[in-house]
Amino acid sequence: MLEKIIRDPVHDIIAFRLDDPVEAMLFSLVNTAEFQRLRRIRQLGLATLAYPGADHSRYSHSLGVLETARRMLDRLSQFTRLDPEQRTVCLAAALLHDLGHGPLSHVFESVSGIRHELVTHRVILDPETEVHRALTAYDALLPEKVVAFFQCAGQRTFYHEIVSSELDADRLDYLLRDNLNTGSRYGRHDLSWLLQSLAIDSAGRLAVSHKGVNAVEAYLQARYHMYRNVYYHKIVRSAEGMVRLALQRARRLAVQERLPGPPADDPAHKALLGLTLSVAEFTDLDDVSILHCFKLWARSSDPPLARLCRGLLVRDVFKTIDLTGRFTPAQARRILAASRTLIHDHGGESTCDVFLDQINVPRDAQMDDAPAATANAHIDTFGGDEIWVIPADDQPSVPFSSLSPIPAAFAAQLTFQRLHVAGQWKELILKNLADFQI
Repeated sequence: MLEKIIRDPVHDIIAFRLDDPVEAMLFSLVNTAEFQRLRRIRQLGLATLAYPGADHSRYSHSLGVLETARRMLDRLSQFTRLDPEQRTVCLAAALLHDLGHGPLSHVFESVSGIRHELVTHRVILDPETEVHRALTAYDALLPEKVVAFFQCAGQRTFYHEIVSSELDADRLDYLLRDNLNTGSRYGRHDLSWLLQSLAIDSAGRLAVSHKGVNAVEAYLQARYHMYRNVYYHKIVRSAEGMVRLALQRARRLAVQERLPGPPADDPAHKALLGLTLSVAEFTDLDDVSILHCFKLWARSSDPPLARLCRGLLVRDVFKTIDLTGRFTPAQARRILAASRTLIHDHGGESTCDVFLDQINVPRDAQMDDAPAATANAHIDTFGGDEIWVIPADDQPSVPFSSLSPIPAAFAAQLTFQRLHVAGQWKELILKNLADFQI
């Protein structure tokens, strides 16, 4: 038996049996240029500024999602005969789900207009890509089948829920992986017990047995703590906001033809202007590209752009004034306006020296003049799709939220309001905060 083995810090051994056509196809996808690009995209973006170990990539995460999906399918095969084609498509989708992510994740997307889901589809469908050739070598129609799977064409099944749901392979892997690499110790959950609890309910949905309720609660607790302590860490959010401000400033200068590099035909420059990239150009666009831009722009003759980029390169991030629980959202926005006026009156750059970060997870992450998502793009809500539980008496499944107070309790608490401001202005704003007309 010919086997390729990847040693993974979360799942230990991820093996590909090359005498199995499906496994051989999956391993060929791993070795494509488009998938290998994910080595150069950090899973947690700028979280490394708060957690130095958080340098892991979307490449390792994607491998982990594949392995988790395989284990989920193996478990569910004990309850139903798996359709071979659907299993193959599901595994390919699990592996390729992050293929179209841009540099610095959604922070870059929100400025450039690039939507990673659509780019993923383009890469899979483009006959010129290695990914497309690897898929068609197995089945000429497999690229179209994978994209249709992502788009959930037709009836949604448990195969789709393995890739995208409240209890999917993506979340199950990234919580463990992010917890391990940040050293936060907040995101551990009992993956083995969760997998052992998986079942298919009478409606054909992915579900857990009644024995898995405690494991689901622990999983949701892990998500809550990772959001509160890692994904929404004040330094992470501050750095993300600075990236957005820097990219917006650079885009304005590029339109005015005053941006000091990269060249106009460089993929980073084109993406910044919202121009359509070829798949080959997109494959060349990664975190390294944008960090190189920051190094160029740190020497810019435009002081606001230079300050922002130097701050990101040497971890001189904006300071935080926490407004959570003290002011209403409308009052916080008025504080932002007053702070901008104050900074302008003292000779600062009001549009580049301060921003308001308002986070309300049940309504997704919302920010004013800052990234609309976390560094790793976990746009989660704790009140989204239900997790279904099969009762002990094998009655029809019931929503997990009807059995546990945890989803509602966590959703109510994941709300933040923070003013992030360049360090030289923090004391000035604090001194005048009581005098603002709010």
